[in-house]
Amino acid sequence: MVGPAAPPPDGVLATPVETVPGRDIPFAHRRLRQLVEEYEPLEVVVGLPRSLSGREGPAAAKVRAFANELAKGIKPVTVRLVDERMTTVTAAQGLRASGRNAKKGRSVIDQAAAVVILQNALETERVSGNPPGECVEVVV
Repeated sequence: MVGPAAPPPDGVLATPVETVPGRDIPFAHRRLRQLVEEYEPLEVVVGLPRSLSGREGPAAAKVRAFANELAKGIKPVTVRLVDERMTTVTAAQGLRASGRNAKKGRSVIDQAAAVVILQNALETERVSGNPPGECVEVVV
């Protein structure tokens, strides 16, 4: 699942957009390209799954390949990979704290996690003055 989130014009608070099924990769890329056309972002932030130790495994390799294809499809919009450790846990806790049932579905958690990832990226950039994570270099 892919849970796109968008910041409002002031860039302060991210909001969920929709859940894009991630099993059908070509569809996910098409839909994300449509969302990029619609929202016209300056950059796209993609969560990079790492273990708690910071190591990257097979899931991270899949995300890197996905992000590379996405970057090709939405060029010149920049794609950035940011650490997503603990975002699903944070999202589920936030849903429970707001009275929403996180067990209702993976799509709700994915959307909430996307918001957490984008919110963390915006905060990192605001505090450091530097773009978050690493830029995806388009490999053809």
